[in-house]
Amino acid sequence: MRIVNAIETGMAWLAAGLLTLTGVLLTYEVVARYFFNAPTIWAAELSQLCLIWACPVAMGWALSNGRHIRVTAVTAQMPPRLRQMAEVLSLLVILCFSIVVLIYGYDIFLDSFERGRTTGTMLDLPAWLPEASVPIGFLLLILSCLTCLWRAWQGDVPSAAGAEE
Repeated sequence: MRIVNAIETGMAWLAAGLLTLTGVLLTYEVVARYFFNAPTIWAAELSQLCLIWACPVAMGWALSNGRHIRVTAVTAQMPPRLRQMAEVLSLLVILCFSIVVLIYGYDIFLDSFERGRTTGTMLDLPAWLPEASVPIGFLLLILSCLTCLWRAWQGDVPSAAGAEE
């Protein structure tokens, strides 16, 4: 569990760095384009790549830290044992969905990698570069989901308090 927690935290910091880099790249592009009339061919595409990677790699951290959207109108009224069962059920649904996305995402990534597809943009980056974020992100989500399932099975269920943040 500590290893998964360390991975989640590292990925959350990576996502934060990628989002910060996105802001820097887009600011640079705006300044270059509108103040110096010298647009870049790389800033917009690299900022998109940063965004594409930032979201999937942080999903596991968001799940483990209760940062995903939760609708607690019904579960807040349940007794603790029933709330625990609802938490386990919801995590099982997330786990199954994540496994399906991992499998199909990996197939898409592998196909692009083997065929040498590119993005077809000005930088013409390999298409597998953004596509790899899906299987990697969902693999991380699966690991986080398994640790959350273990905690929920042991009775550690997030409370409905604080859900209004």
